[in-house]
Amino acid sequence: MKPHLRVHYFQHIAGEGFGSCYTFLKQHQAKITATEFFALPAETALEIEALPQVEDVDLLIIMGGTMSVNDEANYPWLKIEKRWLRRYLATGKPVIGLCLGGQLIANALGATVSCNQQQELGWTTVYRTNDVPASCFELPDHFSVLEWHRESFDLPKGAVHLAQTQVCRNQIYQMGDNVLGFQFHPEMTPEVLQLFLENDDELALFDGERVHSIESLKTSGLQKFMQGNDLLNRAIQFVLKA
Repeated sequence: MKPHLRVHYFQHIAGEGFGSCYTFLKQHQAKITATEFFALPAETALEIEALPQVEDVDLLIIMGGTMSVNDEANYPWLKIEKRWLRRYLATGKPVIGLCLGGQLIANALGATVSCNQQQELGWTTVYRTNDVPASCFELPDHFSVLEWHRESFDLPKGAVHLAQTQVCRNQIYQMGDNVLGFQFHPEMTPEVLQLFLENDDELALFDGERVHSIESLKTSGLQKFMQGNDLLNRAIQFVLKA
């Protein structure tokens, strides 16, 4: 990984920071900046010039959020974020999307984001798909990560399907060798999870067989977070070709 890497991240809600990404990238002397969309009044018509210059970003990481990618009427900055994202993707630069972030990349590339057949909230086993080309991001046969979503993405045209759960087919996709979209939260740390539990006003809207109790999440041991954190570290290195 080159020194002084310029990493920018898009943050959509106050209770979801950069998670495990921060420690890993700071260990490699990265310069980290952020756009905090949550700080804007919901009705704000953001100008695209307020976002970073594409040429000033070496790696983009798009975080999650409680809103839908389809909710441009209530969050008009979503349209500008997706327009900027299409510009960025056109350059072939590396980008990783986490949960809402993965949905935003897919949607910016023309794919549909809609309600999943079942909601997922809690620690879930994700399975690698069969017959993935050897040149793609390497995954174990299965691994455990934190899911927190009611919607999911269709695959963008040309994407490679990498992973799924029993109730959500599209969990990871890859575009070229520079784009990875995740439906789950590999960046989760105990501290970020605590912020999620304290600040997510939509928790009461989750229901179903795949929704774990809040109490069970509060007692998550440190080892539960390690698989996702390691996966994300490797994903960063993969898209950077480091």
